[in-house]
Amino acid sequence: MKTVLVTGGAGFIGSNFIDQILSTRDDLFLVNFDALTYAGNLDNLIEVSTNPRYTFIKGSICDPDSVTELFKKYDFDYVVHFAAESHVDRSILGPAEFVNTNVIGTQVLLHTAKDAWQAHFGDKLFIHVSTDEVYGSLGRNGYFTEETPLAPNSPYSASKAGSDLLVRSYFKTFNFPSIITRCSNNYGPYQYPEKLIPLMIINAMNDKALPVYGDGLNVRDWLFVKDHCNALQQIMEKGTPGEVYNIGGRNEKSNIEIVHKILNELGKPKSLVNYVKDRPGHDKRYAIDASKIESELGWQPSISLEDGLALTIEWYKNNSWWWEKILNTKNFGNG
Repeated sequence: MKTVLVTGGAGFIGSNFIDQILSTRDDLFLVNFDALTYAGNLDNLIEVSTNPRYTFIKGSICDPDSVTELFKKYDFDYVVHFAAESHVDRSILGPAEFVNTNVIGTQVLLHTAKDAWQAHFGDKLFIHVSTDEVYGSLGRNGYFTEETPLAPNSPYSASKAGSDLLVRSYFKTFNFPSIITRCSNNYGPYQYPEKLIPLMIINAMNDKALPVYGDGLNVRDWLFVKDHCNALQQIMEKGTPGEVYNIGGRNEKSNIEIVHKILNELGKPKSLVNYVKDRPGHDKRYAIDASKIESELGWQPSISLEDGLALTIEWYKNNSWWWEKILNTKNFGNG
């Protein structure tokens, strides 16, 4: 049985990925390595916590000793690296933490894996999960491709760009078996409630004001988290080391369109919308060209925005226990 290290597996996308792999593959053992910072939540993994092919180890990718011990204990065949600080607003308030986790932590992980795998690179694979935000902002036309120059505009996206370049350098310098993925905006179950869609759903359900930055016309490409996890699984199984794969949902919508869809689905009035001062460096538009992964690996998003939003809203309706616990923690809303 092969072994997969999932860093940041208690987070939103990581926990959905663990669930995906355990439910579709019976030949893999998963190790979830997570520091359980504010967005890491073991409640995301209650349903798989007793699975004999899954284990959780608390630890930080920034701690070389802990990461070294991890690679001594397990002979990992795959690393799927989600662990990152990812909230733009928090990166504006405290950039240093983002550089430490996203850049230094990735370097620690890369170098430990390189040393552990040195004799048999051909049997291993390191997947670095990144974001389309590293490309910067688009105008009204055009799309991000894998060849688009990196032009990050926030401390968060700059730190992710730095980690991407480290992964690239390890492939080029050491022939380290790595792949970089860059996804568009994810949404779905278990997303931390500071993010746009869960925040709007929860506030609307409670008849609270829905804060929308600026004019609400910033455009994002929305990707249901299960589609993202399916793409990552196909990359793990069929991807080519040294490549970059963009993963997008082909669902371009402005923030205010998303907010209005949520209000309509919940039967709430548009008067709940509250336009607030825009955040600094707010990118106007992201849009991914995912034709490379579609043509090379045969992946396509399978869940429409309408169906994905309906599923997401229903999940938040039925799992108030999950988000109410988060809203009552001291860290919520500090970003």
